[in-house]
Amino acid sequence: MPLRPPSSSDTPSILPRSILAFDQQVGRRINGSTPRARADRALLGLSTSANNGLLWYAVAAGLALTGRTGRRAAVRGLLSLAGSSAVANLVAKPIFGGHRPVAADVPVARQLKVFPQSASFPSGHTASAAAFASGVAIESPALAVAVVPIAAAVGYSRLHVGAHWLSDVVGGALIGVGVAAAGRILVRSGRARS
Repeated sequence: MPLRPPSSSDTPSILPRSILAFDQQVGRRINGSTPRARADRALLGLSTSANNGLLWYAVAAGLALTGRTGRRAAVRGLLSLAGSSAVANLVAKPIFGGHRPVAADVPVARQLKVFPQSASFPSGHTASAAAFASGVAIESPALAVAVVPIAAAVGYSRLHVGAHWLSDVVGGALIGVGVAAAGRILVRSGRARS
C-alpha cells in the first residue's frame, strides 16, 4: 500500500520539497514491499521494545556486567540518551512538528498497536538509539560494535512500522550523535583519563 503523500501542513516546513518527495518515495517503497512475517514481527518487536528507552536500559545493564569499561559505557550511553530525549521531545518536536505517515497505509502486520500521537520530526526513538550507541562508542569502541547495529535497526524499524519519515529518522540520528558528542566535550571519556 502506498503512503498518502504529505501535504505542506503535514511535514516540517523547514524541509525542502526535494526532501519531502524523497521521504514519500522511501515510504512508498518500504510500505509497498511484500510483507515478510518474520521480519515484520522482529522489527515491530524491536521498535516497541525501544519505547521509553526500555531496550537501552536492558542493554546498559548487560554492559555494566562486563566490567569497569562496560559500566562507564553504560552510564555515558544512558546520560546521552537522556539528553537526546530531552532535546528531541521537549525542544525539536514542538518547534518542527509534522504529521506522521498515515497508519492505515502501513501493512497490517507492521502496524503498531498504539500509533504515536506526538509530532513526527525528529524521531525520538532514533535520537535515543543514536545517542546511546554514540555514548557507548566514546567509552568503548569495542562494545559499540555490538550496540551500533541494534541502534541502526531501531532507526530502520521506525520506518518499517510507518511511525516516521526518513527525514525524521535522519534528524533523530543527528540529534543523538550531536548530544553524545557534546557530552564528550563536557566530560572526557574514561579512555582519555586512563
